[in-house]
Amino acid sequence: MKYAKLGNPELNVSRICMGCMGFGDAANGQHSWTIDEAHAREIIRRGLELGVNFFDTAIAYQSGTSEQYLGRALRDFARRDEVVVATKFLPRKQDEIAAGVSGQQHIARMIDKSLQNLGMDHVDLYIYHMWDYQTPLRDIMEGLNGAVRAGKARYIGISNCFAWQLEKANALAEREGWAKFVSVQGHYNLIFREEEREMVPCCRAENIALTPYSALAGGRLSKHPGETSKRLEQDAYARLKYDAAAEQDGEIIRRVAELADARGVTMTEISLAWLLTKVTAPVVGATKLHHIEGAARAVDLALSAEEIAYLEAPYAPHRLVGVMAQNTASASGEPHAWSTGNQKI
Repeated sequence: MKYAKLGNPELNVSRICMGCMGFGDAANGQHSWTIDEAHAREIIRRGLELGVNFFDTAIAYQSGTSEQYLGRALRDFARRDEVVVATKFLPRKQDEIAAGVSGQQHIARMIDKSLQNLGMDHVDLYIYHMWDYQTPLRDIMEGLNGAVRAGKARYIGISNCFAWQLEKANALAEREGWAKFVSVQGHYNLIFREEEREMVPCCRAENIALTPYSALAGGRLSKHPGETSKRLEQDAYARLKYDAAAEQDGEIIRRVAELADARGVTMTEISLAWLLTKVTAPVVGATKLHHIEGAARAVDLALSAEEIAYLEAPYAPHRLVGVMAQNTASASGEPHAWSTGNQKI
């Protein structure tokens, strides 16, 4: 395993971040393809053996059971100072807004609940899961700074935002002397590269770490054409993100398969090796042991400039999908999907 600094702070993270959205009680969540605690523990333990020290979860994943599974496994298999734990919180719900719960109060409640789920006294990275258009930015940033000041979070990050939102938030934090965002977790992979327009150059200029999710496009970049899996069949949200562009993405996926066969490696290794040339640490979900093993091998795979160009050449612009499409709608004054109880992550 190789390691890198997470932006400016003194967080030394593995180049692969284990994404824990696939862990948790499916009966308590929105995903039917998640795995139980026993299997999650096996994967976490194997990740640690391979040198993975960076783990990403969220309070929204399976009603907090993902956090619970991760916390119990790390207590059993690692020392707290050996791992970097990130979790995320969602914006206020409509009932909280109606009750007068402020953004600061919401953040305080959310981090306390996450720490309870994890069985920890702090997280290393606390991530603003998606932009909240119904709460003043000052309220959010002051609430996050309060979590850092209280020792409950070492650093803060943001997910699912535009570059202008990141810059606006960090400018406010700098002016007030508050904690600034040190990482961005956006949607970025070989078949969805829209982050390259503004977010990637913005983060490079500001030394902000990129830790993208959907690194393998919900499994599409790890399967030969015609192959399937439980997640590919059952993950409705991934289909929402990728099905519309399946035809144009198919040529890229075929090139990944071709290059993997030529190099004698897996498609996972090729896809992640490409992404690792662009970002600090992709968030890679794992629901089987070979998922994390393949991800770890990708760290040592070097692609040539010609191979990178060959993989990138067929790309065509994509429309925004998923949370970022919701973000765009919200900026226009349309209702928030998360405000109706239909929380999409």
